[in-house]
Amino acid sequence: MKALYDIPAPAKLNLFLHITGRRADGYHLLQSAFMLIDWADTLHFERRTDGTLSREDLLKPLPADDLVLRAARALQTASGTTQGAHIGVEKRLPAQAGMGGGSSDAASTLLALNRLWQLDFSLERLAAIGLTLGADVPFFLHGRNAWVEGIGEQITPLDVPHGQLLVVKPDAGLETAAIFSDPTLKRDSIAAIISGFAADPYSFGHNDLQPVAQKLCPGVTQAIDWLATLGLQGRMTGSGSAVFAWAPPSLRVPKAPDAMEVRLCSNLDAHPLAGWATSDRVVGR
Repeated sequence: MKALYDIPAPAKLNLFLHITGRRADGYHLLQSAFMLIDWADTLHFERRTDGTLSREDLLKPLPADDLVLRAARALQTASGTTQGAHIGVEKRLPAQAGMGGGSSDAASTLLALNRLWQLDFSLERLAAIGLTLGADVPFFLHGRNAWVEGIGEQITPLDVPHGQLLVVKPDAGLETAAIFSDPTLKRDSIAAIISGFAADPYSFGHNDLQPVAQKLCPGVTQAIDWLATLGLQGRMTGSGSAVFAWAPPSLRVPKAPDAMEVRLCSNLDAHPLAGWATSDRVVGR
């Protein structure tokens, strides 16, 4: 019998995002609260014994060498395994949205193949591999809503009140590099503390990337303005172009403008694959 896994790769939202400085190597220092939501891709894994890594795009075409294959190849190299995998991708999360879709796919790939190939890599070893793929990958691997600092590698578990959110993705996407390289980007926000966020999680802080994103992508402003017509206060997630707003349980979502994808989501307390890798700190390896 062939070994198979069908697993989710959920999106995240940045409830706020402050840029507090910049390292000598050019990486930006940030503070943010990352929250998992129930909008997700689905990945299907089948073990191959010939060492080959292959991918099948089941809903929409993906780049030839996306983060799914890069994550699989990185784990294969780090472990020295002779096993391979065929991976089917049901891509539902929008690209260039600031929702971490590619990073989530990479994290779910590392967790699934670690188990499928019986490697028994610890969470810390997987996170070290994940950080080479993208700054958000370790967050998805750790599996909890979190207070995130540094360049994304400093992760503190965080409880977020349960609720529903209206997420709006304009047709146009945004290149993260274009925002971070913009000379008008604010890079000196005062460092915040977790207790300040916990006192007001629904409206704490701001997104330092949003003004630049609105300059580069009119769709971000249009999405925020549309949310305002519903009486909701919109904010961009990550580097955009998706925006979101906390929504009351009674909200009836009207038909969105043609240039926007709209989804009513709930936040998750934990990643569906939380616990798939054991921490070194737990087992004392």
